[in-house]
Amino acid sequence: MRVAAAQTTSRPGGPAANIDTHLRFAQAAADAGVNVLVFPELSLTGYDLPALEHWARAPEDQAFAPLREAARRHGMSLVVGTPAPAERPGGRPGIGAITFRADGGTQVYRKRHLHPGEEAHAEAGTEDAQVQDFSGLPVAMAVCADIGHAVHADAAARAGAALYAAGVVVSDGGHAHDTACAQGHARRCGMAVLLANHGAPTGGYACVGRSAFWAPDGALLAEAPGTGDWLVVAERSPSGWTAHARPVAP
Repeated sequence: MRVAAAQTTSRPGGPAANIDTHLRFAQAAADAGVNVLVFPELSLTGYDLPALEHWARAPEDQAFAPLREAARRHGMSLVVGTPAPAERPGGRPGIGAITFRADGGTQVYRKRHLHPGEEAHAEAGTEDAQVQDFSGLPVAMAVCADIGHAVHADAAARAGAALYAAGVVVSDGGHAHDTACAQGHARRCGMAVLLANHGAPTGGYACVGRSAFWAPDGALLAEAPGTGDWLVVAERSPSGWTAHARPVAP
């Protein structure tokens, strides 16, 4: 079983401006034998909070058809960062991670713990933990500020997660804190942690890249060396986890 973080660059213009980047990464991940590919927070739109409501789409929307087809073609699950429709009538959209599976199935996770200021445009999700099974690998979904709350990772561990996978927007100012949290969750909960960060500025944040993977004992096994387009690929075998970072060609 191989999972990977897709360290991508998002452009203004919504899903139409970023679908091709996601397809390019899906192909690169397929070439690396990846089964589950996790993209950064709001990877399809960039971190554009005022536009959340405009770009919020259900998984079956036609805008996502190329992603559904790519998942089917590659036999891979794609976890994509994108605004999600409101959970309740009259509610605000969620900051979502939508899973597109090879068999056509979909699942929506909404960020449970919002960053200060996001509540003006988004509504927090209601799930304390969402754990999805990928061929026997239970993976907990997380989005950015979720990782700063130990209760979120603890709930994921109690729900049986072996991997905690987060799409994030992390700049230099937050990197030390967020990676310390990720490593702490791995050690405390005994589950691997994968972070997928943006490889270029988005929404006013100068993202540092450095997407990474920690083993269940907290050991950092792989990290992208900086910004730009990278995959961080982790493989679970009977003997444990191994991981490496590899660049993605333009």
